[in-house]
Amino acid sequence: MARNAEWLTADRFARSALARRVVGLRDGGTRSNVAIAETMLRDPLRFATASVEEVAALAGVSPASVSRFARALGFEGHPGVRAALAAALNEVLNPVEKLRGVVGRRSGGPAGAGMEAIAANVEAAVRALRSGPGLAKAVRAVAAARVVYVMGFGLSAHSAGHLALGLQPYCHQVVEVAGYGGTEVAAGRLAAVGDGDVLVAITVPRYATDALRLATFARDRGARVVAITDAPAAPIARIAEVALVVPAGHPVLPASSTAILLAIECLVAGVMTASDDSVSRAEALTSALQGYLVDDGGR
Repeated sequence: MARNAEWLTADRFARSALARRVVGLRDGGTRSNVAIAETMLRDPLRFATASVEEVAALAGVSPASVSRFARALGFEGHPGVRAALAAALNEVLNPVEKLRGVVGRRSGGPAGAGMEAIAANVEAAVRALRSGPGLAKAVRAVAAARVVYVMGFGLSAHSAGHLALGLQPYCHQVVEVAGYGGTEVAAGRLAAVGDGDVLVAITVPRYATDALRLATFARDRGARVVAITDAPAAPIARIAEVALVVPAGHPVLPASSTAILLAIECLVAGVMTASDDSVSRAEALTSALQGYLVDDGGR
């Protein structure tokens, strides 16, 4: 139970404004700042109650490095970081009250609150995908890949299946890594990954440790990693070459996959139109499926 609470804390903190600042410092900082940032992101609750010396021991750095980390984040010292972290945790760690409030609403109830959250997620995802270069980079990487590996565990497994099905007619080869086989099967399917390949890893809360391990393996073998996830501080974003970040918050469910599906369909549409032979591939697919489709009488 304690381990689940630790995971839940880190998961929710990863979507806070402070976590985004920490991620920025981690991705562009010194070795000691990276170690301290990882320590905070991994266990923010413990970090919020630890002294300078305790944080230094957890991160394997000197106490002076912890003080420099605080200043790099914009605080005078470690007490300022702890106070800001405590405030951030107070905002995000109220699952029981959040659920109680949603259930108690007279207008719409949980379903209404869920629809509002999903609509907000989609609107924010459209803005994010339009404004950044990530989608175009992901399309180029996938379209040029020798083999496209698609991976998702848990809730993300269904999203991965949707992506693999959409990409299959327009890529040289698509391998759905996990499916319903679990980690052992996924590792076996990734055994041949290497240069020229792309792994698209989809991961939303609850984040799967196996997804991070296998994505790291693929990257170390020379494959390019494209992530579809819900927060810049999500574990997979740290090792991905390209990350498509869209919201997945929901007032009741652990995560909503609606905006993730939006990102997937944008990626598939981009790949479909990225190649000169896209039309011929689409014609071949239609021809192959024609005998299995319902005849609509020309309508």
